[in-house]
Amino acid sequence: MRDWHSSVITRVAAGLVLCVSMASNCLGADAPKYHGRRVVGYYTAWSIYARKFGVPQIPAERLTHINYAFANVSPKGECVLGDPWADAQKTYPGDKQTDSVKGNFKQLLQLKRKHPHLKTLISVGGWTWSARFSDAAFTPASRQRFARSCVAFMKRYGFDGVDIDWEYPVAGGEPGNKTRPEDKQNLTLLLAEVRRHLDAQGKQDKRDYLLTIAATAGPDKIPNLEVEAIAHQLDWMNVMTYDFNGSWSARTGFNSPLFAPADSPHPEDAGRNANAAVQTYLKAGLPRNKLVLGVPFYGRGWKGVVDEHDGLYQRHQGVPRGTWEPGSFDYKDLRRNDLGGFARHWNDVAKVPWLYDPRTRTMISYDDVESVTAKANYVAQQDLGGVMIWELSQDTTDHTSLLRSISTVLSKQP
Repeated sequence: MRDWHSSVITRVAAGLVLCVSMASNCLGADAPKYHGRRVVGYYTAWSIYARKFGVPQIPAERLTHINYAFANVSPKGECVLGDPWADAQKTYPGDKQTDSVKGNFKQLLQLKRKHPHLKTLISVGGWTWSARFSDAAFTPASRQRFARSCVAFMKRYGFDGVDIDWEYPVAGGEPGNKTRPEDKQNLTLLLAEVRRHLDAQGKQDKRDYLLTIAATAGPDKIPNLEVEAIAHQLDWMNVMTYDFNGSWSARTGFNSPLFAPADSPHPEDAGRNANAAVQTYLKAGLPRNKLVLGVPFYGRGWKGVVDEHDGLYQRHQGVPRGTWEPGSFDYKDLRRNDLGGFARHWNDVAKVPWLYDPRTRTMISYDDVESVTAKANYVAQQDLGGVMIWELSQDTTDHTSLLRSISTVLSKQP
């Protein structure tokens, strides 16, 4: 187990050395003033393709951290490039063929030079690339190999930390993923090993490196984590408080309700909401300032929905064509194309909207300015560690921007 008290002292001392002036001066003139909270945005490697959303388009002045999704886990259990061309090979104007690193990684380095307050983390795994985590975490040797490779990857490509996105230890995730009952304990050991290597590198470099995870919000999966033990290894935890309903659900429901909807006919909805996940983690020993609340910049939709209760809690006949994948709609796509054909409804208990078109019998659960404002206020009122966003390419750039709404609330709330 990591010596937590000595680590805290080391980190405080390092902070005093690095920043003896006011926080705004230390972080840079454009640093968002969120009263110590974080606004973490995931940027995906595939954003450069059909989405046409490049790193230079990221509104870094409203973010504190960017998590780059994703690095993969190799058959040897090492952290490796996920999309080599997008990550480190694609040439941008001003790049030289002799540059050892190009692509999105070089663009992130340039973005950090423009915004000195900004920190970046390499996120490892994700839904598609979690199959090898169980093996990587299984033995002391495999954990050491994985940790060493993650730190080497971070250093080579100029990141400020590592984010582990294992979906999921013990059970769940994509069909075919290897899982073990021992994953619960092995995740704790894996994070401790990564933390040990990060601290050793930080001591050598005279700076701090970050370690975070993306964590489930599912009431059936949170018990598969040693929450209090892993909290000691982490700088914070990004809780994925979304995907409570989707194509896998027998009936329509909310993608990311803040609270349990009082009118739901399904008793399980009492545990399938952001507040329930937050309170479960806090009770299990996660410090408030280490809990970062996940907010989706997309919605989940269904087709063939019965025209009752404006399409909510109804049976359906599958999912419609989404923005990039069936049943999933980017927020900016909804703003641009779909809102005009739907009636917007609001659940004042769950604090989220939904759309329904009785003509096409299509229902979409999503987040908008009103709901993310409620969630940002909740983060402030609960004294949580901030907000995490999946993912940045899905937002608008005008006054309807969800990131702008979150930023506005957190900058005002002490």
